[in-house]
Amino acid sequence: MAKLQLSLKARALRYLSAREHSRQELARKLSRYAQEGDDIEALLDTLQAAKYLSEERFSESLINRRAARFGNSRILSELKSHGIDPDTFEAVHASLADETARAKEVWQRKFGSPPVDANERAKQMRFLMQRGFSQNTIRQVLRDAERYLDDN
Repeated sequence: MAKLQLSLKARALRYLSAREHSRQELARKLSRYAQEGDDIEALLDTLQAAKYLSEERFSESLINRRAARFGNSRILSELKSHGIDPDTFEAVHASLADETARAKEVWQRKFGSPPVDANERAKQMRFLMQRGFSQNTIRQVLRDAERYLDDN
């Protein structure tokens, strides 16, 4: 029994029902299944006009998935890699909240106690930098942790 071939539109809707996708990401996924005469860009335009495909929703979704674990620079670079248009990118950049509280939570889950020496401090700073937090935020988190230790 032969397997039924899905149309490009059905495949796109299946992808979009699982999670939000950027236009660039969905085009890349669909291009594997495109046959001669298929117009992926026209399909994406149709999906965008019908509000099935939205870069704003994709951006919000990505931020919600990543914000608990990563800093602003990592989230923004991931959005850039998905080809988000400049207007949406600027709106998202402006809407990202202060990352200090998020950095404290990430640091607390991983380490929980202030560094005892320079090597430990460097290790904790590297970890937070790899997560995309800014240097000012990292310094603030470690300074607050050391202050808390000194107070108790």
